[in-house]
Amino acid sequence: MDSSDSPTFGKQEGSAYNGHFGYTCYHPLFVFNQFGDIERALLRNDNVYSSDDWKSVLEPIIKRYQDKEITRYFRGDAAFANPDIYRLLEAEDYYYAIRLKGNNILQSHIEHLLTRPVGRPPKKPIVQYHSFRYQATSWERDRRVVAKVEWHEGELFPRVGFIVTNLRWKHSNVVKFYNKRGTAEQWIKEGKYALKWTRRSCHDFDDNQVRLQLFCMAYNIGNFLRRLALPKSINDWSLRTMREKLVKIGAKVVSHARYVTFQMAEVLVSRSLFYEILEKIKRLKPIPIGCG
Repeated sequence: MDSSDSPTFGKQEGSAYNGHFGYTCYHPLFVFNQFGDIERALLRNDNVYSSDDWKSVLEPIIKRYQDKEITRYFRGDAAFANPDIYRLLEAEDYYYAIRLKGNNILQSHIEHLLTRPVGRPPKKPIVQYHSFRYQATSWERDRRVVAKVEWHEGELFPRVGFIVTNLRWKHSNVVKFYNKRGTAEQWIKEGKYALKWTRRSCHDFDDNQVRLQLFCMAYNIGNFLRRLALPKSINDWSLRTMREKLVKIGAKVVSHARYVTFQMAEVLVSRSLFYEILEKIKRLKPIPIGCG
C-alpha cells in the first residue's frame, strides 16, 4: 500500500495545496500485489494524511482473498504504522512489515549499536541488525520491532530504520522483505509516465475518480500483457517501452475477399517475436466450465 500525488490545475473540486509536494494536487491511494497489478485505488483530497481511508481500500481486498488457502503478506511505509491496521492484519492472519518512525524509546533499544566502529571505515557499509519487543502508548500489546543500523563511509552518523512486524524470520530477511516495498513506487511511476494517469481534466471530484479507475484498468491490462504474454527475452520491458514498441505499431491494412492482411515493419518487433506473443495470448483463453 502506498500513496502518491496527482497535480491539479484551476479550481478542481477536492484539490488542495500540499506542502510536501509543493503544489496543488489530489492524493490517491494504491494497493498493488506482488506482480505489480493494482488491487484497488482511491482518489482522495490532497489535504488528507497518507493513510486516510485505508480501511475502505484494504478491507475489500482482504475479503477477496479470505477463502483462498494462501499465505498473505502486507507491506507499508511509516504512514501506515497504525495499531488499527496491525489489529486488522493480525485478525485476518496476514504477515506484515511496516516501517516505524524512530523515537527516543526505540533509539534506547539499539544504543549499543550507535557507537561508531573503531578504525578506518570500509567502502562497503557496515550493517547491523537488532530485534526487540516494543509497545507504544497507543498499542494494546507489545510487538516485534526489527532495527537496521548502517554506517557509511564519509558519514558521521548512522542511518537507522525500524520495522514493526509479526514475521518470525531472522532480522536481515525481514528488512529484505520490507525493502521490496519500493517496487510499488516504481509501478506508480510507470502509471504516471507510461499511461499519464495523473491527468485529471474534469472539474468534479467523482468524475476524476472515474478517470483514475479507467487509468488503473488500462495499467492492469498492460501489466497482464507484460507478465503473461511477453516472451522471456523482453519480459523486462517497462510499460512505456511496451507501448512504444509493441502497442503503437504502424501497419498497412490490405483487404481481400476472404481475409484481411496487416503489413507491419520489423524494425522494433520481429515477425517471430510478434508471432510468439500472439501464441501466448491465444493460450490465455479461459477454460470452459466442466472441462478443467
